[in-house]
Amino acid sequence: MEKTWRWFGKKDKITLEMLRQIGVEGIVTALHDVPLGQVWTREQIRDLREFIEARGLRWSVVESLPVTETIKYGGPDRDEQIETYKQSLRNLAAEGIHTVCYNFMPVLDWARTDLMHPNDDGTYNLYFSYSEFAYFDTYILKRVGAREEWAAFRFPDGVGEGRNVLAEADELARTMTPEKDHLLVENIVIKTQGFVSGNFKEGDEHPLELFHQLLDKYKGIGKEQLRANMKYFLEAIMPVCEECGINMCVHPDDPPIEILGLPRIVRTSEDIRWFLNAVPNPHNGLTFCAGSLSAGAYNDVVAMAREFAPRTHFVHLRSCHIFPNGDFTEASHLGGRANVVELCRIFSAEETRRQATSLPNDSSQGLLPFRVDHGKTMLGDETRGYNAGYSFLGRMFAMAQVQGVMAAI
Repeated sequence: MEKTWRWFGKKDKITLEMLRQIGVEGIVTALHDVPLGQVWTREQIRDLREFIEARGLRWSVVESLPVTETIKYGGPDRDEQIETYKQSLRNLAAEGIHTVCYNFMPVLDWARTDLMHPNDDGTYNLYFSYSEFAYFDTYILKRVGAREEWAAFRFPDGVGEGRNVLAEADELARTMTPEKDHLLVENIVIKTQGFVSGNFKEGDEHPLELFHQLLDKYKGIGKEQLRANMKYFLEAIMPVCEECGINMCVHPDDPPIEILGLPRIVRTSEDIRWFLNAVPNPHNGLTFCAGSLSAGAYNDVVAMAREFAPRTHFVHLRSCHIFPNGDFTEASHLGGRANVVELCRIFSAEETRRQATSLPNDSSQGLLPFRVDHGKTMLGDETRGYNAGYSFLGRMFAMAQVQGVMAAI
């Protein structure tokens, strides 16, 4: 499988020269400087592609070409924004880039409450605490209806038995300070979103006001309507994908739970079956993110890999550990619920099948790109200003683990 790495452009403190030295073959990146909702021009794409290729690497996957909120909630300028999206796809294909990762998560991309959770070995991982998230929702964001939703919240069978998350949030409110509140806002809204979705950015003076404005756009939007909006989007872009050979691969919801009163529609096997069958075009596919899926106690990640491998265009290899109370953390790439070893076996076999059947004009040559996802923060990573979850040494360590697995398989 093609070894790729998420790289955040020319301003990334991790350089392409560093990545080539550690065995990276393909780059996963985006035009992070282009404002949300604008066309990615051929000139902009070519400039970054040539920059990457001059350093002996290739731009393998776009992550992400953001789907604007108006497309997700079906706003009045939805069709205009879809036309903008289609033109960006044409321009990417014209520059030889044919795999596009995106998500259909309303407002928030991925969410964690602690970006530096200490491990016993002295490293740090990302962590999601339900009580802290409920506190953020009820006491900081003060979302209408939040208390009632958290009072009714129930964990899936097997975790969090007897846990009252709202009561824990109320107890937490007794010890929180303005400084702790600020850190929680930074962790949930700014540091995990500013370099991903384009909705928020470092230095936003009133992020909670913007948060409420975005949430308001989804009033009355439930699961079925969001599904309908996703289908509308996919049906609109599939002719361009067929024309240009673009493979679209949606990223699962992270975490795979409904939060903030928002519907989430790529959480489970049933969800994935739905969108693959709703638009049964082979260019409509999945980013198989083992970490996101393994954060849901109801997901059998290995069974999902076996079922959806033929429609998977991109693989994120990481794993989560769910604690008995339901909270979860990023685990070692050789630990947690995901069973990365078996996933490597499944997707390696899928790549072999594709290579045996690929057409001569297949630009990917049957390769199935994967990247190690969020890694530990270790050995001074925390002092170097990397994006949350995207350490250098921690991800390099993870990639070495996965390369070892691949070699053994």
